Amino acid sequence: MVDAVTPAPTRWAEAPSAARIRTAAQALEAAHAVAALAAPGAVARDRDRVYPLEALALFSRSGLGSITIAAEYGGAGLPFTVLAEVFRVISAVDPALGQIPQNHFGLIRLIDELAPVALKQQIFSAVVNGQRIGNGGPEKHTRHTLEMQARLRTTGQGLRLTGDKFYSTGALFAHIVAVKALDDAGQPVLALIPQPAAGLEIIDDWSGMGQRTTASGSMRLREVAVADDHVVPLAPLAQRPNIQGAISQLIQAAIDAGIAQGALDEAHAFIRERSRPWVDAQAERNADDPYILADVGRLDTELAAANALLHWAARTLDDTDARPVTAESAARASIAVAQAKVLTTEVALRASEKLLEWGGSRATLAEFGLDRHWRNARTHTLHDPVRWKYHAIGAYTLNGQLPARHSWI
Repeated sequence: MVDAVTPAPTRWAEAPSAARIRTAAQALEAAHAVAALAAPGAVARDRDRVYPLEALALFSRSGLGSITIAAEYGGAGLPFTVLAEVFRVISAVDPALGQIPQNHFGLIRLIDELAPVALKQQIFSAVVNGQRIGNGGPEKHTRHTLEMQARLRTTGQGLRLTGDKFYSTGALFAHIVAVKALDDAGQPVLALIPQPAAGLEIIDDWSGMGQRTTASGSMRLREVAVADDHVVPLAPLAQRPNIQGAISQLIQAAIDAGIAQGALDEAHAFIRERSRPWVDAQAERNADDPYILADVGRLDTELAAANALLHWAARTLDDTDARPVTAESAARASIAVAQAKVLTTEVALRASEKLLEWGGSRATLAEFGLDRHWRNARTHTLHDPVRWKYHAIGAYTLNGQLPARHSWI
């Protein structure tokens, strides 16, 4: 684990501008190109904790970073069904690469919901030209993820931000960092800070057993200057129905679906090409073991169901977003995504664990790196516990109780 402060990355937006994606087909073609570039080195990157910078650069250069930005701001305005599939395709090859830009899209939606037009034009123009937004995650030393200690204070030199954050996924590779804090009135705000910035340190101290190359580590802010017009009040979002949390959760579910797909893809190949049949199977190939055939068939079916539910949840979000959002429509969207998240979580964990069982002892050899699928699944699915998804679903369907309104439901 590296524990030194990492300098801000090169501002890739100064390189040739990003391509313009206009259609779903173009977005999916770009996602498959990123996946193809990332695939050959996935095992080595996980083993050696090497960041997927080349593939991440292609992600931005191809225009994928702006696919949800409205056309009036230069983006593609593509639906959530496309966004989910982009994340699923990339995460099937490298879910750490898939996780790096997850907050980028959540923050785009937050800015679109709350920021004034002038700020949206400025930020979205930067994104369309290839810049990425990273987040200052939850507080490092609080009771739970919603508690906030970072402060944005008015001083004689202007606005200054101080705080300590963790789980700052994507920030190490970002051109713009978005940090939540409390202002002088104790109200929550989002501060948008271009990198590099004096007093802003992104610390590469993520040591999770899985998702090893997301750089989801710490952020230290000490009297960081924030422009007055780069501050977005967050209180209005809590005062009206919205689908902000459901969008975040949809991306998480798509990443988990990708993990399951990657595990099953490698399982199929390993069973056919590298594993030996059990002595009692009386089969020439492990791929003909009747118990393995039944197991694989069961998991393939569960993944197909999870992918179908993921698509349905994304379509529900698109339908909800196409008209004024009400408390009831926001709740339906959140519950639909929660149901998808339950299935994608469970199939990712089962597929990544069964892969090792099907492959036998040989599947545990370090040279194959098959254990990364389970480590990634177990780590990423801890982001928001499924037990509370079940609770929210049951409370809604049985008692009509609307789910909580935050980024984890």
